[in-house]
Amino acid sequence: MDTNKIALVTGANTGIGKEIARQLGQAGFTVLAGSRDLARGELAAKELVAEGYEAAAVKLEVTDEESVRAAAGWIEEKYGRLDVLVNNAAIIPPGDDAVSRVAGDVLREAFETNVIGLVGVTQAMLPLLRTAERARIVNLSTALASFELVGDPESRMSTILTLGYNASKAAVNMVTVMLANELRGTGILVNAADPGNCATDMGGWDAPRTPQQGAAVAVRFATLGADGPTGEVHAEEGRLPW
Repeated sequence: MDTNKIALVTGANTGIGKEIARQLGQAGFTVLAGSRDLARGELAAKELVAEGYEAAAVKLEVTDEESVRAAAGWIEEKYGRLDVLVNNAAIIPPGDDAVSRVAGDVLREAFETNVIGLVGVTQAMLPLLRTAERARIVNLSTALASFELVGDPESRMSTILTLGYNASKAAVNMVTVMLANELRGTGILVNAADPGNCATDMGGWDAPRTPQQGAAVAVRFATLGADGPTGEVHAEEGRLPW
C-alpha cells in the first residue's frame, strides 16, 4: 500500500494536466497520469519519475465506460483508495462555432467528453474517494462558462464563439455545485478551477499564461484543508462570477 496520498489526473499526458500532475508530485502525492493513449501516459509518468516524483500511468478514455471501469479497478487493486481526482480531460471539438452555425454532432462530441465523461469518471472513482480521508475533487472549468462574463459585450469572453466548449463547461459548473451539495458532511470537497488561457495545444502556443500558472489554482483546490470551500469556481484572482 502506497503511503503517499494518491491523485488521479485525467488527460495528464500533456498541457495543463501534465503540469497539474507535476505540481501534485511536488506536493508529495503519488500521481496517476490518466491518458487515453497509454504509451503517452507512460512517457509523462516516466518524465515525472525522472524528476524525482512518484508517478504511474493509467489508461483512461473518459468516453469509454469499459476503460473507466478498468482504471477504477486497477487503482483499487494497486492503491486501495484515491485522495484526489482532477477531472482535466476536455476538448474543443473541430468545428465548434457560434450558435447559428455549430453542427449537432460537434455539440454532442463536446458534451460526451467534457460533461458525460467527467460524470462517468467521477461516479467510478467515488467509492475510492470515499475510502480516503478528506478527499478532494477538482473539475477544470473556464471563464467562458461564466454567464456574467460571456454576457458582457465589453468582455473578451463575449467574442469567443465556441458554443460546445462554453456550454459544456457551464454544465461542468453545475455538476460541481450539485456534487458538492450531495457530498456535504462527508469530508469530500468539490470545486472547479479555471486555469485561464494557457500556452498549450488547446489554448494556442501564443496564449499569455504558462501551464505552470494555469495548474496552480487546480493544485490549490486539490490540497485544501478541512475548512476549505466546496461548490465554488475559482480562477487565479479569486472566485469567478456565475
